[in-house]
Amino acid sequence: MKVFVAGASGAIGIPLVNALVKAGHQVIGGSTKAAGIEALRGQGAEGVLLNVLDADAVAREVARIRPDAIIDELTSLPRRYTPQDMQAAAPRDRQVRLEGGGNLHRAAVRFDVRRYVVQSTGFFYAPGEGPAAEQEQLAHNASPGVAGAVATYTKIEDRLFSDSGLEGVALRYGFFYGPRTYHDRESGSITHQVRDAQYPVVEPGTGVYSFIHIEDAAAATVAALQIPPGVYNIVDDNPTPLAVWLPAFASFIGAPEPPRVASEEVVRQYGPDAAYYALQLRGASNAKAKRAFGFAPRPLEWLRG
Repeated sequence: MKVFVAGASGAIGIPLVNALVKAGHQVIGGSTKAAGIEALRGQGAEGVLLNVLDADAVAREVARIRPDAIIDELTSLPRRYTPQDMQAAAPRDRQVRLEGGGNLHRAAVRFDVRRYVVQSTGFFYAPGEGPAAEQEQLAHNASPGVAGAVATYTKIEDRLFSDSGLEGVALRYGFFYGPRTYHDRESGSITHQVRDAQYPVVEPGTGVYSFIHIEDAAAATVAALQIPPGVYNIVDDNPTPLAVWLPAFASFIGAPEPPRVASEEVVRQYGPDAAYYALQLRGASNAKAKRAFGFAPRPLEWLRG
């Protein structure tokens, strides 16, 4: 299958291109930087220098490539994962996902692309009992930043399924960990914060996190080229509260025990979004993906045993 990957030099784009090439697909990856193009060629893929905010350029490339499938992994996230950095990056990230992704989607429809796979969210579900299934509501009434992200993801999914001629698959990924992610054991932004005792457990740490190893997310994305269209949670088997996973992660990387702070202090310093993550996140269920294509993510590495 000829596959165009937008965002091919990002955290998931790199392992995804590798997995697609190994699976025998003809891969064309889009990047905004010359270094990204060289990296794609080194992986055995074709590289295309592309600004997805240029609608005409996107249309020209899709018309030239004529892919069977497009995988939209477009983001514009900061190098550091902090409340301040995420807030500052949000407008550009939203523009890339909505305007850039919109250009890509319109080109897919115009040039008869058969399948469109897009990145969505598996960690912003509305409150409820137990891990959330795909048919449950997202957290539209959450803290301002979270609600804004939910609005963006909702628009992406609504756009995806707006054309009946396109086979749409929305992958609701959990929090990435593994190489080149914020939770990279050696160089991740969150890893550094935990080592510096700057990532606290916000009491009582009840926010439930669904993680996914970046290579498992890539493998699921390759599978998404063949599975029935729809929405799938791509998360690990055991959603875990902050109060459990964060101390275990600190131990795993040889960091000191994380400090513990009151939620009022976190709101005062970092705003309500940080408190929402720590206290109100809801984990997601991967049962649908298991039924559909035998999804089998690895256990969260710092909780094994």
